[in-house]
Amino acid sequence: MTEDNAMFHITLITVGKLKERYYAAAADEYIRRLGAYCKFELIELPECRLPDDPNGTQIAAGLAREAEQIEAKLPRGAWFCVLTPEGTELSSEGLAERLQAEKLNGRSAACFLIGSSFGIDARIKRMADFRLSFSKMTFPHHLMRVMALEQLYRAESILAGTKYHK
Repeated sequence: MTEDNAMFHITLITVGKLKERYYAAAADEYIRRLGAYCKFELIELPECRLPDDPNGTQIAAGLAREAEQIEAKLPRGAWFCVLTPEGTELSSEGLAERLQAEKLNGRSAACFLIGSSFGIDARIKRMADFRLSFSKMTFPHHLMRVMALEQLYRAESILAGTKYHK
């Protein structure tokens, strides 16, 4: 794909809003940087409100409602990657290689999903082309957004051959 053609499009869908200014500032910086390499779109969906101590049935119902919102926002034809602890761990170079492979296979878009604090509905996970884990550790969802944006920027930097990735 050349600059004259349509630029690769990356969408990040997140369930839940960023409230902390420092996370928002970091996210905005990586979104700005990504603009040099791709068209980027952030879609923030509201997290379903649940009781303070929800039971399994309430959580499942909330995840199902979130799944409907997520499915409605998935870009048609995009390579779909769900960020989930039980996914496959990749290096930064490995993520870059996955994106490059999708580009070479004719895909013009990729979509990444960060679910809510209760996770992601199993139906959405089954729809994914790939399940990616950043670690077996648990991270706050707001920090995960910054980490995902940084890794997307790093992957695009690797593919462009810049010095950002050391």
